[in-house]
Amino acid sequence: MTARLFSTLTTLLLLALSLQASAAVYKQHGYALYGLPHYTSDFQHLDYVNPDAPKGGTLRVMGNGTFDTLNPYTLKGTSPVNTGNFQHYGITELNEPLMVGTGVYDPSGDEPYSAYGLIAETLEFSDDRSWVVFNLRPEARFHDGQPITARDVEFSWRLLSEQGHPNYRSMLQEVERVDILGQHRIRFVFGRSDNPLLILRLSELPVLPEHYWRDRNFADTTFEPGLNSGPYRITDVRPGRRLVFERVKNYWGRDLPINRGKYNVDRLEVEFYRDNNVAFEAFKAGLFDFYFDHKASNWENAYDFPAVRNGQVRKRAVPHQIPSATQALFFNTRRAPFDQRQVRQALGMMFDFEWSNRVLFYDAYQRSLSYYPNSPFSASDIPVGQEFLYLSPHREALPSALFLEPFRLPVTDGRGIPREHLRQVVELFAEAGWTLRQGRLVNKNNQPLVFEVLLVNPSLERILQPYRANLSRLGIELRVRTVDRAQYKARLDQFDYDMILATLPQSLSPGLEQHGYFHSSQRDVKGSRNYAGVSHPVVDDLLEHLLAATTREEQIGAARALDRVLLWQHYTIPNWYINYHRIAHRRWLKSPETPPYSLAIRSWWIDMEAD
Repeated sequence: MTARLFSTLTTLLLLALSLQASAAVYKQHGYALYGLPHYTSDFQHLDYVNPDAPKGGTLRVMGNGTFDTLNPYTLKGTSPVNTGNFQHYGITELNEPLMVGTGVYDPSGDEPYSAYGLIAETLEFSDDRSWVVFNLRPEARFHDGQPITARDVEFSWRLLSEQGHPNYRSMLQEVERVDILGQHRIRFVFGRSDNPLLILRLSELPVLPEHYWRDRNFADTTFEPGLNSGPYRITDVRPGRRLVFERVKNYWGRDLPINRGKYNVDRLEVEFYRDNNVAFEAFKAGLFDFYFDHKASNWENAYDFPAVRNGQVRKRAVPHQIPSATQALFFNTRRAPFDQRQVRQALGMMFDFEWSNRVLFYDAYQRSLSYYPNSPFSASDIPVGQEFLYLSPHREALPSALFLEPFRLPVTDGRGIPREHLRQVVELFAEAGWTLRQGRLVNKNNQPLVFEVLLVNPSLERILQPYRANLSRLGIELRVRTVDRAQYKARLDQFDYDMILATLPQSLSPGLEQHGYFHSSQRDVKGSRNYAGVSHPVVDDLLEHLLAATTREEQIGAARALDRVLLWQHYTIPNWYINYHRIAHRRWLKSPETPPYSLAIRSWWIDMEAD
């Protein structure tokens, strides 16, 4: 090697070391996706809790449907936390994560995208967000007294990456390497830099005990409560029917500022009901204490009973700013004829929301014109600013109207679909090769259009009856099939359906879960939530922009662009939403002022002196 070449290499090496040394490293008590967390390192409690809330008492609640496992981390079975409304109660079978504030374990009530240390006391990360270190609290313990260590965190990452539900595999796939730096210190190194969202997702990692799981089959369903580290443990299980959670008296994290004012009841009893009508009658009879009402007619007409009249039950509509779930009829585009956009659009135009809202729902709902209702991520008007910049390179691949007019759905007067409307639908079908012949809509092979909607909840059948009647006017046969939960889940995991009525949970900070919902790589992954079979290069590109966003403006722009493209592709028939909680509860169940982003039942308490 020549002296000149050696000198050049030495200079480059010194320059690289100098740049590495000059890169900023941050050590914080919390992490915000953009900017700084709202609460400083010396905060004593969250603003929306009552830090002096009394502890004690038993809260009885209802579970929706049933459960057939207590393992919430794998594809097999349905665990309690994955049943309707269960997450709202704030006490679940989930293991504690490294940090809380985002994710499902303990979402923030007053910040959209910040997390604070729970098992992790602090985190460190580089300026370019290419790695993160979590420093664990030495006092953190599992319920058997064993300390929570970096080995447990590494074990949890590996186990969920290799054997966990596809949602976890998708969330963790960009981790390139994990380094244990000490008993309470662990580093995750990413496959690419500028990855701020992955830090937030890793902070949500549930920490599982290695010594408990290493000799068990993680993939099996089980009714044995897993070893946890949180404020409650499961003490009674009646498979599919009942769970009891009791406070852990020596819970290691009871005095943490992030937990102060929370987890106030001593005991949570959960009875599972397969039928909401039966559940409501049980609530009226005093068999449990809190009821989420999802039925507009029930909310309008069913609360004239003695406990409401004498003030023992409070009926409350609680406004919120929580992004509503994507609720819709999902076409399975893996099957013909739903692989044709004109067919999907035409079938969507035959759904008369205004009629259903007037006749079935007492005009209680708003039509969803977004995959992200009740949020700043909804596409509206025409694309401008950052959203336009993300969409403009794809002009040739998108409908020209997408850039010129807002997305709209047909609006009726609530008394039926007009003839002009029907003519437009027939024209769309004709473009896709379908014609009316002898009272039936048929393709070029004279095959009629017949499809099935797969349901798990029989109460939804009434919503589809008017839609079926509308389709019959064009010679289209819609069949409705309701199956039990086990069969429904099996068919859902295999994408064995024409259409389903489903929801996709949305958050205050859309990110990696959107990849699972809409990326082409998830189209054929068994158990993924890409229900519609979305496989579109523009959608894939916009998802990359969303995951790479470094500012709130970029995140909003990418989400709106994604929303707009999905809407114009007509992958679903959007349903409806409300921007308030419909709840009823016993009057002795007290709450602080409700924050905008969470019902925060984990911060409610029981007035032990109330009658």
